[in-house]
Amino acid sequence: MKFKSLLVKVLMALALVAPVAASAQAPAAQAATVKAVNKQVVVNYVSGYSVKAWKNYKVKLGAANDTGISFKHGTTLTVVGEVKYKKQTWYKIADNEWILASYTLSPKAWAKKAAAAKKAAAKAAKKAAAAKKVSKSKQTKQNKVVALAKAQVGKPYVWGATGPYSFDCSGLTSYVYSRALGKYITRTTYTQVHQGKTVAVSTATLKKGDLLFWGSKSSPYHVGIYVGGGKFVHAATPSQGVIKQSLSYYFWPSTAKRLI
Repeated sequence: MKFKSLLVKVLMALALVAPVAASAQAPAAQAATVKAVNKQVVVNYVSGYSVKAWKNYKVKLGAANDTGISFKHGTTLTVVGEVKYKKQTWYKIADNEWILASYTLSPKAWAKKAAAAKKAAAKAAKKAAAAKKVSKSKQTKQNKVVALAKAQVGKPYVWGATGPYSFDCSGLTSYVYSRALGKYITRTTYTQVHQGKTVAVSTATLKKGDLLFWGSKSSPYHVGIYVGGGKFVHAATPSQGVIKQSLSYYFWPSTAKRLI
């Protein structure tokens, strides 16, 4: 009797549990439902490239599922159906034409993105124009320095002279910068070397107007002005005067300074 009563209780418990288990499993068994919609989206991929349309969102993507249709970045499409399948949202464009929603934006979001891109482009253009203007201004200054330095070629070397009829090496550089640009630089090589920005001594990096120094980097004995093309102007010696000559590995500067 006790056994029969226990059996009845077990059967009743199983009867109660079975519907719950079935209902718990039901969502997993449900198929993805396509929801009818009517909205527009804009293809958001990579400029100049396209997004493929697929025949079926359930089938593995590949040649067999390829419609041969693609939509370029920026194309506006009308969506007629929407479904979520395996954690991805798909849009139906037409019968047997599906695209991933992740490759689209709403028209509002697209307009916002386009406006931001336009603003960024305008900012970049403004920055480039400003840089070009600064570059042109620098080139003008460099050319003034070079022209005045070359104009001194042939004048005599006199120790301690600062021009305009004779020069020593640092007297020439201070004279040229003062007259060409109205820029005061100190009078001696060992003070001029501490002005401006240090640059590599290489014809690939040197710019017109750079000061070239020989000897100790902190206390050099000689200075000249780079005039471009691997050449420089300097007040060389009493026997040579102010000359223009080519850079030579036998007489290579120890450092260079940029003042423009």
